[in-house]
Amino acid sequence: MTNRLPQSRVRVRIRDEVASDPRVVETVVAAVHAQVPVYAALDDSRLPEIRAIAAWGVDRLLHLWATDGTLEPADLRRFRGIAAARAADGRPVQAVLRAYRVAATVLTDAVAARAPGLTASDGFALARVLLTALDTLSEEMTAAYAATTEDLAGDRDRALRLLLDDLIAGRHASAGALTDRSVRLGIQLPEPYCLLVAEQTTGDGPDMSYEAAAGLLGSLADGGTSLSTVRGSRAVLLLPATAVDRVAVLLGERAWRGCAITGEGLDRVAVAHRLAADALDTAPAHAHLSGRILTDADAHVLALLAGHPAATPDHIARLVLGPLTDPEQRHLLEALTAYIDAGSATAAARVLHLHPQSLRYRLRRIHALTSRDPRDPWQRLTLDIARTIRA
Repeated sequence: MTNRLPQSRVRVRIRDEVASDPRVVETVVAAVHAQVPVYAALDDSRLPEIRAIAAWGVDRLLHLWATDGTLEPADLRRFRGIAAARAADGRPVQAVLRAYRVAATVLTDAVAARAPGLTASDGFALARVLLTALDTLSEEMTAAYAATTEDLAGDRDRALRLLLDDLIAGRHASAGALTDRSVRLGIQLPEPYCLLVAEQTTGDGPDMSYEAAAGLLGSLADGGTSLSTVRGSRAVLLLPATAVDRVAVLLGERAWRGCAITGEGLDRVAVAHRLAADALDTAPAHAHLSGRILTDADAHVLALLAGHPAATPDHIARLVLGPLTDPEQRHLLEALTAYIDAGSATAAARVLHLHPQSLRYRLRRIHALTSRDPRDPWQRLTLDIARTIRA
Protein backbone atom coordinates (compact mmCIF):
# COMPACT_ATOMS: atom_id res chain seq x y z
CA MET A 1 0.00 0.00 0.00
CA THR A 2 1.32 3.45 -0.91
CA ASN A 3 1.59 5.90 1.97
CA ARG A 4 0.02 9.20 0.97
CA LEU A 5 -0.70 12.37 2.90
CA PRO A 6 -4.27 13.62 2.92
CA GLN A 7 -4.71 16.07 0.07
CA SER A 8 -5.10 19.12 2.33
CA ARG A 9 -1.81 18.23 4.02
CA VAL A 10 -0.11 17.89 0.62
CA ARG A 11 -1.27 21.38 -0.34
CA VAL A 12 -0.12 22.74 3.02
CA ARG A 13 3.31 21.15 2.53
CA ILE A 14 3.68 22.63 -0.94
CA ARG A 15 2.41 25.98 0.27
CA ASP A 16 5.01 26.01 3.03
CA GLU A 17 7.79 24.98 0.66
CA VAL A 18 6.94 27.62 -1.96
CA ALA A 19 6.28 30.40 0.55
CA SER A 20 9.56 29.76 2.37
CA ASP A 21 11.63 29.71 -0.83
CA PRO A 22 12.85 33.31 -1.46
CA ARG A 23 13.70 32.36 -5.04
CA VAL A 24 10.00 32.24 -5.93
CA VAL A 25 9.41 35.91 -5.15
CA GLU A 26 12.67 36.89 -6.86
CA THR A 27 11.58 34.91 -9.94
CA VAL A 28 8.24 36.74 -9.92
CA VAL A 29 9.96 40.13 -9.72
CA ALA A 30 12.46 39.20 -12.45
CA ALA A 31 9.71 37.88 -14.75
CA VAL A 32 7.58 41.01 -14.32
CA HIS A 33 10.63 43.21 -14.87
CA ALA A 34 11.53 41.31 -18.05
CA GLN A 35 8.08 40.83 -19.58
CA VAL A 36 6.20 44.05 -18.77
CA PRO A 37 7.86 47.10 -20.41
CA VAL A 38 6.49 49.63 -17.92
CA TYR A 39 8.08 47.70 -15.05
CA ALA A 40 11.35 47.25 -16.94
CA ALA A 41 11.88 51.02 -16.87
CA LEU A 42 11.31 51.49 -13.14
CA ASP A 43 14.35 52.55 -11.16
CA ASP A 44 15.78 50.32 -8.43
CA SER A 45 14.04 52.30 -5.70
CA ARG A 46 10.72 50.74 -6.74
CA LEU A 47 11.88 47.12 -6.54
CA PRO A 48 11.37 46.71 -2.76
CA GLU A 49 7.73 47.73 -3.16
CA ILE A 50 7.21 45.30 -6.04
CA ARG A 51 8.94 42.57 -4.06
CA ALA A 52 6.75 43.21 -1.00
CA ILE A 53 3.54 43.05 -3.06
CA ALA A 54 4.74 39.87 -4.79
CA ALA A 55 5.56 38.23 -1.43
CA TRP A 56 2.14 39.11 -0.03
CA GLY A 57 0.37 37.86 -3.16
CA VAL A 58 2.24 34.55 -3.25
CA ASP A 59 1.63 33.89 0.43
CA ARG A 60 -2.04 34.87 0.30
CA LEU A 61 -2.95 32.90 -2.83
CA LEU A 62 -1.17 29.78 -1.61
CA HIS A 63 -3.02 30.04 1.70
CA LEU A 64 -6.39 30.28 -0.09
CA TRP A 65 -5.49 27.26 -2.20
CA ALA A 66 -4.29 25.18 0.76
CA THR A 67 -7.37 25.93 2.84
CA ASP A 68 -10.02 26.12 0.08
CA GLY A 69 -10.54 29.69 1.23
CA THR A 70 -12.00 32.69 -0.57
CA LEU A 71 -10.95 36.31 -0.86
CA GLU A 72 -11.98 38.37 2.14
CA PRO A 73 -12.89 42.07 2.51
CA ALA A 74 -9.35 42.79 3.74
CA ASP A 75 -7.98 41.35 0.47
CA LEU A 76 -10.29 43.58 -1.55
CA ARG A 77 -9.20 46.64 0.41
CA ARG A 78 -5.58 45.73 -0.27
CA PHE A 79 -6.28 45.35 -4.00
CA ARG A 80 -8.02 48.73 -4.07
CA GLY A 81 -5.14 50.38 -2.22
CA ILE A 82 -2.56 48.95 -4.62
CA ALA A 83 -4.69 50.02 -7.59
CA ALA A 84 -5.08 53.57 -6.28
CA ALA A 85 -1.32 53.83 -5.76
CA ARG A 86 -0.60 52.57 -9.26
CA ALA A 87 -3.13 54.98 -10.77
CA ALA A 88 -1.44 57.86 -8.93
CA ASP A 89 1.93 56.54 -10.16
CA GLY A 90 0.72 56.74 -13.73
CA ARG A 91 1.24 53.05 -14.40
CA PRO A 92 -1.39 51.92 -16.95
CA VAL A 93 -3.95 49.50 -15.53
CA GLN A 94 -3.35 47.11 -18.44
CA ALA A 95 0.34 46.87 -17.53
CA VAL A 96 -0.44 46.26 -13.85
CA LEU A 97 -2.91 43.48 -14.66
CA ARG A 98 -0.40 41.92 -17.03
CA ALA A 99 2.16 41.94 -14.23
CA TYR A 100 -0.24 39.95 -12.05
CA ARG A 101 -0.85 37.45 -14.86
CA VAL A 102 2.90 36.97 -15.23
CA ALA A 103 3.16 36.45 -11.46
CA ALA A 104 0.36 33.87 -11.55
CA THR A 105 2.24 31.91 -14.23
CA VAL A 106 5.41 31.88 -12.12
CA LEU A 107 3.44 30.71 -9.09
CA THR A 108 1.82 27.92 -11.10
CA ASP A 109 5.26 26.77 -12.29
CA ALA A 110 6.58 26.81 -8.71
CA VAL A 111 3.70 24.57 -7.55
CA ALA A 112 4.06 22.28 -10.58
CA ALA A 113 7.74 21.76 -9.75
CA ARG A 114 6.61 20.22 -6.48
CA ALA A 115 3.71 18.28 -8.05
CA PRO A 116 4.29 14.71 -6.73
CA GLY A 117 1.42 13.90 -4.41
CA LEU A 118 -1.03 16.30 -6.05
CA THR A 119 -4.15 15.21 -7.91
CA ALA A 120 -6.07 16.75 -10.77
CA SER A 121 -8.52 18.25 -8.29
CA ASP A 122 -5.62 20.05 -6.60
CA GLY A 123 -4.60 21.51 -9.94
CA PHE A 124 -8.18 22.59 -10.68
CA ALA A 125 -8.37 24.18 -7.23
CA LEU A 126 -5.21 26.19 -7.86
CA ALA A 127 -6.53 27.33 -11.25
CA ARG A 128 -9.82 28.33 -9.65
CA VAL A 129 -8.06 30.38 -6.95
CA LEU A 130 -5.85 32.18 -9.47
CA LEU A 131 -8.65 32.88 -11.97
CA THR A 132 -10.97 34.13 -9.23
CA ALA A 133 -8.24 36.35 -7.82
CA LEU A 134 -7.35 37.79 -11.24
CA ASP A 135 -11.01 38.41 -12.06
CA THR A 136 -11.62 40.14 -8.74
CA LEU A 137 -8.37 42.07 -9.04
CA SER A 138 -9.40 43.31 -12.50
CA GLU A 139 -12.73 44.61 -11.21
CA GLU A 140 -11.27 46.24 -8.12
CA MET A 141 -8.42 47.85 -10.04
CA THR A 142 -10.66 49.20 -12.78
CA ALA A 143 -12.93 50.84 -10.20
CA ALA A 144 -10.03 52.19 -8.15
CA TYR A 145 -8.28 53.56 -11.24
CA ALA A 146 -11.44 55.38 -12.29
CA ALA A 147 -11.92 56.87 -8.82
CA THR A 148 -8.29 57.94 -8.45
CA THR A 149 -8.17 59.44 -11.94
CA GLU A 150 -11.31 61.45 -11.16
CA ASP A 151 -9.77 62.69 -7.91
CA LEU A 152 -6.57 63.72 -9.65
CA ALA A 153 -8.46 65.52 -12.38
CA GLY A 154 -10.24 67.52 -9.69
CA ASP A 155 -6.90 68.67 -8.23
CA ARG A 156 -4.95 69.87 -11.24
CA ASP A 157 -1.94 71.20 -9.32
CA ARG A 158 -1.49 67.87 -7.54
CA ALA A 159 -1.97 65.96 -10.79
CA LEU A 160 0.77 67.99 -12.51
CA ARG A 161 3.07 67.54 -9.52
CA LEU A 162 2.51 63.78 -9.57
CA LEU A 163 3.30 63.71 -13.28
CA LEU A 164 6.72 65.24 -12.63
CA ASP A 165 7.22 62.88 -9.68
CA ASP A 166 6.59 59.96 -12.04
CA LEU A 167 8.97 61.32 -14.67
CA ILE A 168 11.69 61.75 -12.04
CA ALA A 169 11.16 58.20 -10.77
CA GLY A 170 11.21 56.77 -14.30
CA ARG A 171 7.71 55.36 -14.03
CA HIS A 172 6.75 56.28 -17.61
CA ALA A 173 8.42 53.71 -19.84
CA SER A 174 5.95 54.14 -22.69
CA ALA A 175 5.89 57.31 -24.74
CA GLY A 176 2.29 56.50 -25.59
CA ALA A 177 1.27 56.32 -21.92
CA LEU A 178 2.99 59.65 -21.24
CA THR A 179 1.23 61.21 -24.23
CA ASP A 180 -2.15 59.87 -23.09
CA ARG A 181 -1.64 61.25 -19.60
CA SER A 182 -0.56 64.64 -20.96
CA VAL A 183 -3.65 64.77 -23.15
CA ARG A 184 -5.91 63.99 -20.17
CA LEU A 185 -4.30 66.86 -18.29
CA GLY A 186 -4.54 69.17 -21.29
CA ILE A 187 -0.81 69.92 -21.45
CA GLN A 188 2.12 69.52 -23.80
CA LEU A 189 5.42 68.85 -22.06
CA PRO A 190 8.31 71.09 -23.12
CA GLU A 191 10.81 69.54 -25.48
CA PRO A 192 13.59 70.48 -25.43
CA TYR A 193 13.36 71.05 -21.71
CA CYS A 194 15.47 72.21 -18.78
CA LEU A 195 15.33 70.15 -15.61
CA LEU A 196 16.40 72.36 -12.73
CA VAL A 197 17.23 71.09 -9.24
CA ALA A 198 17.71 74.01 -6.86
CA GLU A 199 18.33 74.56 -3.16
CA GLN A 200 19.02 77.39 -0.77
CA THR A 201 22.69 78.06 -0.05
CA THR A 202 22.20 77.93 3.71
CA GLY A 203 22.99 74.19 3.70
CA ASP A 204 20.88 71.41 5.14
CA GLY A 205 17.54 72.91 6.07
CA PRO A 206 13.95 71.78 6.48
CA ASP A 207 12.12 70.17 3.62
CA MET A 208 11.11 72.64 0.96
CA SER A 209 7.42 73.40 0.62
CA TYR A 210 5.49 72.84 -2.59
CA GLU A 211 4.52 76.52 -2.39
CA ALA A 212 8.18 77.61 -2.45
CA ALA A 213 8.87 75.41 -5.47
CA ALA A 214 5.76 76.73 -7.21
CA GLY A 215 6.88 80.29 -6.46
CA LEU A 216 10.23 79.65 -8.08
CA LEU A 217 8.44 78.09 -11.04
CA GLY A 218 6.19 81.12 -11.40
CA SER A 219 9.25 83.37 -11.61
CA LEU A 220 10.86 81.29 -14.34
CA ALA A 221 7.97 80.01 -16.45
CA ASP A 222 7.46 81.97 -19.64
CA GLY A 223 4.71 80.35 -21.64
CA GLY A 224 4.29 76.66 -22.35
CA THR A 225 3.93 73.94 -19.78
CA SER A 226 6.19 73.97 -16.73
CA LEU A 227 6.04 71.63 -13.74
CA SER A 228 7.38 71.73 -10.20
CA THR A 229 7.73 69.39 -7.25
CA VAL A 230 10.07 68.93 -4.30
CA ARG A 231 12.60 66.38 -3.18
CA GLY A 232 13.50 66.95 0.45
CA SER A 233 15.08 70.40 0.74
CA ARG A 234 15.26 70.90 -3.03
CA ALA A 235 12.90 72.21 -5.67
CA VAL A 236 12.69 70.31 -8.96
CA LEU A 237 11.40 72.19 -12.01
CA LEU A 238 10.72 71.06 -15.56
CA LEU A 239 10.90 74.13 -17.80
CA PRO A 240 11.21 74.96 -21.49
CA ALA A 241 14.90 74.96 -22.39
CA THR A 242 14.67 78.66 -23.24
CA ALA A 243 14.25 79.44 -19.52
CA VAL A 244 17.79 78.35 -18.67
CA ASP A 245 19.22 81.81 -19.44
CA ARG A 246 17.12 83.33 -16.64
CA VAL A 247 17.77 80.59 -14.09
CA ALA A 248 21.26 81.66 -13.00
CA VAL A 249 20.21 85.28 -12.50
CA LEU A 250 17.11 84.42 -10.48
CA LEU A 251 18.87 81.87 -8.27
CA GLY A 252 21.64 84.39 -7.60
CA GLU A 253 19.09 86.98 -6.53
CA ARG A 254 17.49 84.51 -4.13
CA ALA A 255 20.78 83.16 -2.72
CA TRP A 256 20.03 79.72 -4.16
CA ARG A 257 22.23 77.36 -6.12
CA GLY A 258 21.21 74.81 -8.70
CA CYS A 259 22.02 72.47 -11.54
CA ALA A 260 20.17 72.65 -14.86
CA ILE A 261 20.21 69.72 -17.28
CA THR A 262 19.18 70.47 -20.85
CA GLY A 263 20.70 67.68 -22.91
CA GLU A 264 18.36 64.76 -22.12
CA GLY A 265 15.09 63.67 -23.77
CA LEU A 266 11.72 63.27 -22.09
CA ASP A 267 12.36 59.54 -21.82
CA ARG A 268 15.40 60.32 -19.62
CA VAL A 269 14.03 62.83 -17.10
CA ALA A 270 14.99 60.36 -14.36
CA VAL A 271 18.58 60.37 -15.63
CA ALA A 272 18.58 64.17 -15.77
CA HIS A 273 17.34 64.39 -12.18
CA ARG A 274 19.91 61.92 -10.91
CA LEU A 275 22.70 63.86 -12.65
CA ALA A 276 21.57 67.19 -11.22
CA ALA A 277 20.96 65.90 -7.69
CA ASP A 278 24.30 64.08 -7.57
CA ALA A 279 26.05 67.21 -8.87
CA LEU A 280 24.63 69.31 -6.04
CA ASP A 281 25.68 66.60 -3.58
CA THR A 282 29.30 66.46 -4.75
CA ALA A 283 30.23 69.86 -6.25
CA PRO A 284 32.81 71.82 -4.21
CA ALA A 285 31.76 75.20 -2.87
CA HIS A 286 33.89 77.12 -5.37
CA ALA A 287 31.95 75.52 -8.26
CA HIS A 288 28.93 77.64 -7.30
CA LEU A 289 29.85 81.08 -8.56
CA SER A 290 27.39 83.91 -8.09
CA GLY A 291 25.30 84.30 -11.22
CA ARG A 292 26.23 80.85 -12.50
CA ILE A 293 24.59 77.43 -12.20
CA LEU A 294 25.95 73.95 -12.75
CA THR A 295 25.15 72.50 -16.17
CA ASP A 296 25.19 69.16 -17.98
CA ALA A 297 28.94 69.46 -18.41
CA ASP A 298 29.58 70.06 -14.69
CA ALA A 299 27.23 67.23 -13.74
CA HIS A 300 28.90 64.75 -16.07
CA VAL A 301 32.40 65.73 -14.90
CA LEU A 302 31.32 65.30 -11.26
CA ALA A 303 29.80 61.90 -12.08
CA LEU A 304 33.07 60.92 -13.75
CA LEU A 305 35.07 62.02 -10.69
CA ALA A 306 32.71 60.06 -8.43
CA GLY A 307 33.37 56.92 -10.43
CA HIS A 308 29.91 56.48 -11.95
CA PRO A 309 29.93 58.31 -15.29
CA ALA A 310 26.59 58.60 -17.06
CA ALA A 311 28.20 59.16 -20.47
CA THR A 312 31.28 58.14 -22.42
CA PRO A 313 34.51 60.13 -21.94
CA ASP A 314 34.26 61.41 -25.52
CA HIS A 315 30.73 62.71 -24.90
CA ILE A 316 31.81 64.41 -21.68
CA ALA A 317 34.72 66.05 -23.50
CA ARG A 318 32.36 67.40 -26.17
CA LEU A 319 29.96 68.73 -23.53
CA VAL A 320 32.71 70.69 -21.79
CA LEU A 321 34.84 71.77 -24.74
CA GLY A 322 32.04 72.40 -27.21
CA PRO A 323 33.38 74.03 -30.41
CA LEU A 324 36.98 73.58 -29.24
CA THR A 325 36.76 70.01 -30.52
CA ASP A 326 36.29 71.30 -34.09
CA PRO A 327 39.46 71.12 -36.24
CA GLU A 328 39.27 74.84 -37.09
CA GLN A 329 39.51 75.66 -33.37
CA ARG A 330 42.62 73.61 -32.82
CA HIS A 331 44.68 76.72 -32.08
CA LEU A 332 42.34 77.54 -29.18
CA LEU A 333 42.61 74.02 -27.76
CA GLU A 334 46.40 74.31 -27.98
CA ALA A 335 46.24 77.64 -26.16
CA LEU A 336 44.08 76.08 -23.45
CA THR A 337 46.49 73.16 -23.06
CA ALA A 338 49.50 75.44 -22.83
CA TYR A 339 47.77 77.72 -20.31
CA ILE A 340 46.77 74.84 -18.05
CA ASP A 341 50.16 73.16 -18.28
CA ALA A 342 52.22 76.33 -17.87
CA GLY A 343 50.07 77.92 -15.17
CA SER A 344 49.94 81.46 -16.54
CA ALA A 345 49.19 83.34 -19.74
CA THR A 346 52.72 84.70 -19.95
CA ALA A 347 54.33 81.28 -19.62
CA ALA A 348 51.85 79.73 -22.07
CA ALA A 349 52.59 82.50 -24.60
CA ARG A 350 56.31 81.69 -24.42
CA VAL A 351 55.59 78.02 -25.08
CA LEU A 352 53.50 78.84 -28.15
CA HIS A 353 55.77 81.70 -29.30
CA LEU A 354 52.91 84.17 -29.03
CA HIS A 355 52.58 87.63 -27.58
CA PRO A 356 50.93 87.42 -24.12
CA GLN A 357 48.08 89.59 -25.37
CA SER A 358 47.41 87.12 -28.19
CA LEU A 359 47.28 84.30 -25.66
CA ARG A 360 44.87 86.26 -23.46
CA TYR A 361 42.68 86.95 -26.48
CA ARG A 362 42.50 83.24 -27.16
CA LEU A 363 41.54 82.59 -23.54
CA ARG A 364 38.69 85.10 -23.95
CA ARG A 365 37.58 83.27 -27.11
CA ILE A 366 37.63 79.99 -25.18
CA HIS A 367 35.44 81.57 -22.52
CA ALA A 368 33.01 82.86 -25.15
CA LEU A 369 32.75 79.55 -27.00
CA THR A 370 32.50 77.22 -23.97
CA SER A 371 30.98 79.52 -21.32
CA ARG A 372 33.93 78.42 -19.16
CA ASP A 373 36.58 80.83 -17.94
CA PRO A 374 39.98 79.09 -17.82
CA ARG A 375 41.03 81.51 -15.05
CA ASP A 376 38.33 80.20 -12.68
CA PRO A 377 39.60 77.24 -10.59
CA TRP A 378 36.52 75.02 -11.00
CA GLN A 379 35.97 75.77 -14.67
CA ARG A 380 39.68 75.31 -15.38
CA LEU A 381 39.48 71.89 -13.73
CA THR A 382 36.53 70.83 -15.91
CA LEU A 383 38.36 72.05 -19.01
CA ASP A 384 41.52 70.21 -17.93
CA ILE A 385 39.60 66.96 -17.37
CA ALA A 386 37.85 67.29 -20.73
CA ARG A 387 40.99 67.90 -22.75
CA THR A 388 42.75 65.09 -20.88
CA ILE A 389 40.09 62.41 -21.44
CA ARG A 390 39.76 63.53 -25.06
CA ALA A 391 43.47 63.09 -25.60
